[in-house]
Amino acid sequence: MDQQSPSSSTTTTPLLLQHQPWWRRHFHIKNTLSSELSGAVGDLGTFIPIVLTLTLVSHLDLSTTLIFTALYNIATGLLFHIPMPVQPMKSIAAVAVSETPHLTTSQIATAGASTAAVLLLLGATGLMSTLYRLLPLPVVRGVQLSQGLSFAFSAIKYIRYNQDFIASKSTTPRAWLGLDGLILALSSLLFLVIFTGSGDHHTGDESNDNESRGRSSKRLRIMSSIPAALIVFLFGLVLCFIRDPTIFSDIKFGPSKIGFLSITWEDWKVGFLKGAVPQIPLSILNSVIAVCKLSGDLFPDRELSAAKVSVSVGVMNLVGCWFGAMPVCHGAGGLAGQYRFGARSGWSVVFLGIGKLVIGLVFGNSFVRILSQFPIGILGVLLLFAGIELAMASRDMNSKEESFVMLVCAAVSLTGSSAALGFVCGILLFLLLKLRRLQCSGSMFSKFKSGSAIDDETSSIP
Repeated sequence: MDQQSPSSSTTTTPLLLQHQPWWRRHFHIKNTLSSELSGAVGDLGTFIPIVLTLTLVSHLDLSTTLIFTALYNIATGLLFHIPMPVQPMKSIAAVAVSETPHLTTSQIATAGASTAAVLLLLGATGLMSTLYRLLPLPVVRGVQLSQGLSFAFSAIKYIRYNQDFIASKSTTPRAWLGLDGLILALSSLLFLVIFTGSGDHHTGDESNDNESRGRSSKRLRIMSSIPAALIVFLFGLVLCFIRDPTIFSDIKFGPSKIGFLSITWEDWKVGFLKGAVPQIPLSILNSVIAVCKLSGDLFPDRELSAAKVSVSVGVMNLVGCWFGAMPVCHGAGGLAGQYRFGARSGWSVVFLGIGKLVIGLVFGNSFVRILSQFPIGILGVLLLFAGIELAMASRDMNSKEESFVMLVCAAVSLTGSSAALGFVCGILLFLLLKLRRLQCSGSMFSKFKSGSAIDDETSSIP
């Protein structure tokens, strides 16, 4: 019997996929269920500290935030078909807790709504897509590198030092022993490295030219299938109750009452000037541009549209901020963290959204008592992996000129504590190098033209 040729098999596969139901083509799980569940907690290293800080300092309604962010997770997972993260707007959160007096819940909401309106306008008019096409890749990589290293630096602080999130500073060095000690954090780090490695996804396509290599490949696949990040996170939740058993008596079941905030014109003024102005450039760069570039790197067949992502951020906040939900965005660091721990489809964040929804409806605002006892060292470990994964997206800068622009952009962003400042410096440097090259090309052309004219004159002399 004749064997089927490879070419015929490759042409029939798309036809079979086209005859599948639309829901199966778009919503099937790309990875094992355990890996998707593990990837779901990949961005909690940034989510939990910021939410906890805003709840304690600015009296953010945790129940409302959990419910709305759960709905955002479910919607974006089903719409974008990748593990699209939903993270706090970091600049607004930083301003809210550092200002004296602290920003109120209404002022935080107006800051988020103002930022959302700008992003919605840029996305709906197509300006965001134009900006995405025109931005030089080395500059985007510089922003990603600086954001990833910033996460990694914060993660190391979480691991090494005790944290005072209310004062936004590190305090005393962390003790070696204890339920939030260095040994616990380092053990979690070692556990994740052993079971997830460097983040490579083993599919079993490696060459099996000998039996030992085949066994090694099989062991790696088995270890990679274990939801290591989910195990570490659940272990941290168990430690919350061991560290403070009085949590059991403080838990009150049921969500808080959701209602509209009372917002004044003064709230709009303070929220826009102090919160939205520094947040807008960060959201454009990290929440839209960087996350779209990273989606193309991680999922080449599912690169996101800058316009759709920008509109998504706008719609989320223009819906939730009026009810007191925390301003949120999509972040490249969150996407990197979820991918790092196994998330390959939108179902990962759908599962995360279901978990948040259950917690928000069952435990309500009393869940802050549990989060306040979560081991910060474990959060630091999760954040470290997310930061390194995001920073590694910049490894495709092959030429010296591209690396130069990227590193200058990253250095200015880190030392100036502003992604917008690094972005501007990176753009100016990129244009300066291009202008220099054009000037050199123009001068060489002029010399060539003048040389040709002299040769013509010499040849015309009898």
